[in-house]
Amino acid sequence: MGSENFIDKYLTESERSQLSNAKFGNPVGIGERPALVLIDVQNYMSPPSSMPADLEFPSSCGEAGALSVKRISAVLTAARATSIPVFHTQFVLSRDGKDIGVYGRKRALLNSEGWCLEGSIGAEFIEETAPLSSEISFVKKKPSAFFGTPLLSYLVDRNIDSLIVMGGSTSNCVRATVIDAMSNNFRVTVVADAVFDRFKISHDVALFEFQRQYADVISSHDVIKHIGTHNDK
Repeated sequence: MGSENFIDKYLTESERSQLSNAKFGNPVGIGERPALVLIDVQNYMSPPSSMPADLEFPSSCGEAGALSVKRISAVLTAARATSIPVFHTQFVLSRDGKDIGVYGRKRALLNSEGWCLEGSIGAEFIEETAPLSSEISFVKKKPSAFFGTPLLSYLVDRNIDSLIVMGGSTSNCVRATVIDAMSNNFRVTVVADAVFDRFKISHDVALFEFQRQYADVISSHDVIKHIGTHNDK
């Protein structure tokens, strides 16, 4: 799946030519020891239909989130049938905002049970893709799953060489995680239909940039097919 598929309509002819001439977007592939990383698959990001009708979710990614959660679940099911490790991040902020940092200058702390506040319904993992007891989950306070968390040490301990990344949002926490993963020399695969965003243009641009220089971007069907071969290794 080439990067131009995501944003070709936004490029000029000269930009398309430059993209081709600069030889961006070479595939890196999934390594011998991959891990699955689910970024903030929580109710506040994609509230299930079973949530109370009177509860608002101000950061919901709407239909895009709901559709992606189904694909996340499918990939997760395939991975759980193998020895591939699974990691879940959970973005949670203190109700008094003491840990929001400079992010609190960019947007307000939302006093909502449908947001990512500690102890709220919004902060909980979506039941459909919630961590099993055998899987590792941890709270993060910044966009990247690597910043201020034990993720890197977990990956090193398990000799992981590549990450398969899903979750949301594509342009924020997924993007930050992908860049940090690549910077730490992990091969990265982003599952195109298993990441989601509130804004289509943000989603499209992020996928374009992933494919151009940070990661491979492939469908959940292709990832599941690859995972199926992992049982033979």
